[in-house]
Amino acid sequence: MSKPDLFPKTSTAGITVDPKTLERVIPESRRPDGTVRKQIKIRPGFTPQEDVSRFRGKRQAQADANTLPKGHILGWTPPPATTAASDAAKSKSAKKNEKRKEKRKEKAAADVAAKIKDNWDDDEEEEVTPKSDGASNVTAKNSKQNEGDALADKLGKLEVR
Repeated sequence: MSKPDLFPKTSTAGITVDPKTLERVIPESRRPDGTVRKQIKIRPGFTPQEDVSRFRGKRQAQADANTLPKGHILGWTPPPATTAASDAAKSKSAKKNEKRKEKRKEKAAADVAAKIKDNWDDDEEEEVTPKSDGASNVTAKNSKQNEGDALADKLGKLEVR
């Protein structure tokens, strides 16, 4: 005989199987006033009216068993899973064509990415500076670094109390 479940299933009427005695019982419960109801043993073979299922004829039971799950689409089958065996069965030229196809896809994806990067308006990063003097650009960069260093020194001198 198999062991009973750790958390026995209860029927609609509240009947469970006692794990110690393996008898069908209604477990003890607590009333709203705090008193405890005793555990009630159920005779073998007895089925309370709440647990009696509705009568279904053979055809009705078979129709219920054959019903499709909710959301199922008639005629739809999942696509077959590709296996490694299908790759081994390909000829040499088929493998080459597949590699060429992958390279074309990669190249197309790279072209699209480049177009997006070129067309993207990023006003924050681009600074409009005159290109007449190379020395002015160098001094502007140095002044920004000096400002950053000065700010770092000020933050370093701050005291937190």
